[in-house]
Parts: sequence; C-alpha cells; structure tokens
Amino acid sequence: MTDDTCDILISGGGVAGLTAAAVFGTAGFRVICVDPTPPITERDVDGSDLRSTAFLQPARALLDECGLWERLAPHAAPLQTMRIVDAGGETPEPRLTRDFDADDISDQPFGWNLPNWLLRREMVARLATLETVDFRPGTGTTSLFTRETCARVRLTDGERVEARLVVAADGRGSPMRDAAGIGVSTTRYGQKALAFAVTHAIPHGNISTEVHRSGGPFTLVPLPDHEGLPSSAVVWMEDGPEALRLAALDIPAFEAEMSTRSCHLLGPLTLASRRTVWPIISQVADTMSAERLALVAEAAHVVPPIGAQGLNMSLGDLRCLRDLAVAAPDRLGDRAMLDAYHKARHPEVRARVTGIDLLNRASQLHSQPLRDLRAGTLDALYAMAPVRRVLMQMGLGASGR
Repeated sequence: MTDDTCDILISGGGVAGLTAAAVFGTAGFRVICVDPTPPITERDVDGSDLRSTAFLQPARALLDECGLWERLAPHAAPLQTMRIVDAGGETPEPRLTRDFDADDISDQPFGWNLPNWLLRREMVARLATLETVDFRPGTGTTSLFTRETCARVRLTDGERVEARLVVAADGRGSPMRDAAGIGVSTTRYGQKALAFAVTHAIPHGNISTEVHRSGGPFTLVPLPDHEGLPSSAVVWMEDGPEALRLAALDIPAFEAEMSTRSCHLLGPLTLASRRTVWPIISQVADTMSAERLALVAEAAHVVPPIGAQGLNMSLGDLRCLRDLAVAAPDRLGDRAMLDAYHKARHPEVRARVTGIDLLNRASQLHSQPLRDLRAGTLDALYAMAPVRRVLMQMGLGASGR
C-alpha cells in the first residue's frame, strides 16, 4: 500500500537535487525530495563540501525563475575573466598567459562562484518557503518499481511514495539509475583532486585562473573575502599518488607546495580550510531516461572539474526537463516526454564529456615536447579572435540554449 503521493520524487539532496526541488516546486508541481545525508550548511565542520560551484550565465535565468538567485547573489563572487596559464616549461613558472574576458561576448560576467556548503544552506532555506516541496533529509531511496502510469519508490524509513515522475539526482553511483538497469560508460584517469580554500595577499580581481603544468590543472576561483583577506577556492588535480602525498603534508609544507604550483600569481597562499580529496572520472549514462525516470546531474554525467561545466550541464538537464513538464503537465513523466528529454540532452552531454576529456588529457601531460605542443596550440587558438569568441560562447553552453 502506498503511503504518500506526489507529482515528482527527487532522489538526491545535493546542489543539483535541491535546485531541482526549487525548480519544480516553483513551477507548481508537488515535490518530495529525499537524501540519506542531511545537508551540511556550515563551512568549518566535518563533512562540509569545500568545493565551489560556478554558475555560468545561462544558469542565472533558471535560478532567478525558481527564486534561488535572490538568495545566492549577495554571496556570489563574479567571474569576469578566465585566465589560462601554461607553466609547463622546465621550471614551474608562467611561460604563456592568455585571458578570456567576458566583455568580448557579453555585458555580464562569465558566471558567479559560491562555496557548495553555502549553496546548500541557501537552497534549503528556499525550499522551506515552498508549500509545494516536502524536503526529507536523512531519508534515502531503496527500490524503484515502475509501470506505464506511475512509479513507486520505497524509502529508507519504510514509507512508499507514488509519483508520476522520479528524478534521479543521486550522484555518480545513483541507486535509482541502478534500480532501472541503466548502464554507464566510465573513464578513469588515475587522477585525484584536492579541494580547499585559500587566502592570499594579491586580490584575485574576479579572475578565475587555471595553471597548467602536468597531472592536471591547478585552478583558483574567486570567492568573497574571508576574514578581511582576498580568498579563492582551489581545485588541484594531480596523479593519484601525488595527490595523496600532498594531502598528507603538514600545513606549512602544503602551503609551500601549493604556492609554488600556483606560480605565486596571487602571492603566497595560506590554507583557509581543511583539505578534501576525491577521484576524477568521466562517466555517461547509456540513456538519460527510462520508464517514469529521468536522470540528471551526476546520475547522468560526470566530468573532470574543468571550465565550470559539471553543474552547468546539470542545470541544462533541469531546464530542459522543466520546460517539457510545464509545456504538457498532464503528460508529466510519460514515455513521450522522457524520450524527448533524452533526445534533447544526450547528444550534447556526450559531446561535452568528450571535449572535457580531451582538455583533461592535455592538462595531464608530463612529456616536455607534448607540453610545448599544448602551449603552442593555446597560443594559436587565442590569436584568432573569431575562434576565441566561439570557444567562450561554447564554454557558456550557448550551443545548448
């Protein structure tokens, strides 16, 4: 016997799942959102997500429409310039620096950056204002049964929910995707990423900087000032053993290594948070839908953290799914709607995953001749203004708008 009903059950309460709940709840659908782990909404506690998320321009409209942007804007650091630095010479020093300025293609920044723990705090607060949304932290999903007219999901608290549509936003190991029997293609790079926050003496000037040497990029993304000092979020990708060695260093030794790896572009870096480490993979689901089920975010696609593409691909999923649902609410979750969703999103997702895979492999290069070739290619592409503008527009997701 079913204990509860709703229009949409969202499995997963990370940034993508909480955004989905706000998007569909604001659109008037009755939503239940569950996640087995209550969101951690403070910066300096165990388990907090110290990564940051850059919302690119196309994302802002969606966030505006679901009432999130007004909560997030006061905390967001604008990203006006994307700077790529090649430091792949014999010594870890900049030998080529190229700036991609948002003014070349728009009157707005490329995007805005916020720490993930703060995103969760503001998103949970927004859901509390929506009568259409029932957010249940501490509750997960255990099984999925679908038929042509509805889906039934059993929760970890023993309750069963009947929904017209299940949205799987439950991560790269998605239990709902597995329950539906959807396969994935996974690429492993032997890399890990360290994520942490830093302060520095030189202001970042709203410039997001990727420093390429070997092992993967060292990326500094602007954050609002921390304790009166300029601050940035860092994602440092390295070969797995090297990443683990770095993570085990004491703080002074780690600060010395990260300052060197950053080429001292912002002066000496001071660690301003704990360090977290996670593996780098690419992953694409074989299909983005099944009977009464839509996959979004990392349940559908995972990419290395390059170019702020991950969550922005996820918001593209949500925008497409929301538009289909609003256009024909009486057909929410039916076969035609979900087939249309798959056809609209899957080709673009595959193309973007392939492109980011190539960029990541280029960033890993250890061979000096290949690193020289990488620098030459960047220089040649940047010199062609029309190509530079097209690359910036593609990075914003213009092709999928």
